[in-house]
Amino acid sequence: MSRRHRALCSQTEAVWPYARQLPVRFPPCTDELLSSWIIRHAAFYALSPLAMLRHCLPEVLSVRTADLNLTEDQVDRIAAMFSVDPATVRRMTFTNIPQSSRRLIAGEPRQSCSSCPRIVDGSYIILRSQHLGWRITCPLCGGRLQTIDGSDRPSPFSGYHHATLMGEGMLNDEAEHGIQNWLSPSEIARLLLMRRVPKSLPDRYEPSSYRVLGVIIPDLDDVLKMENRELPTPASPILPLHLRPALLAGVAIVQRAGPEMLSMLRGHMMGENKARFGSAIEEMVDCERHSRRSSQLHLI
Repeated sequence: MSRRHRALCSQTEAVWPYARQLPVRFPPCTDELLSSWIIRHAAFYALSPLAMLRHCLPEVLSVRTADLNLTEDQVDRIAAMFSVDPATVRRMTFTNIPQSSRRLIAGEPRQSCSSCPRIVDGSYIILRSQHLGWRITCPLCGGRLQTIDGSDRPSPFSGYHHATLMGEGMLNDEAEHGIQNWLSPSEIARLLLMRRVPKSLPDRYEPSSYRVLGVIIPDLDDVLKMENRELPTPASPILPLHLRPALLAGVAIVQRAGPEMLSMLRGHMMGENKARFGSAIEEMVDCERHSRRSSQLHLI
């Protein structure tokens, strides 16, 4: 057992409420992910990240779980051991992000900012924004994000820049602040990624290359035909960075146009495809009405 590990064990207990504060603690960086912060402490104490976390949360099975789901009690225990405010711990996680937005949270970092430093005290840090599938700009400096693997391509949808930034803001407001309009932006994104059967089938029609979004962003159909990777779906809506502006712009356009836009989109389809889209619209709108009614009753 290392000297640092012995120091840690001597000043912490595994069972709350007897756990004590760590003898050495590092302040979290702005927008740092909780697991990244824990990994930095684990490296200092020569522990595995999971062993580090289990000093205060013995019931947790993975560090990734701590990023996604923490109870208030667990937040308090981490805050006590690391001697920080519980709100600081909560901000480093995705705990408060609504379920509809969680489809847009990647399991691993997808992008980074070349302008913002990612090494602190000799350790790499991971930011929350690196996992967020609705971001194209860095929340710290506003700069353009880049792919982790360096395979950046210019976006063919640069003409929609203003709408793209609006869509990014709408999805971010919903996920981070619970702000919505007449329909959840993340649910709009799911609708737009549903497959579309055009009324007039083009030559060499390939069903997987057509999405509802292509009605709003006409260039999308041709762009998707050239993609040699798995195309996005409503269940897995995180797009590559060069395609992401199209979805963000589409969300903004539908959100601003209102329910009539959904009826227009439905009119561009046919058969069972049209019926499924109509059913999805009705289900989402009904859920929104029920949610608002519940919120209003809560305020009475």
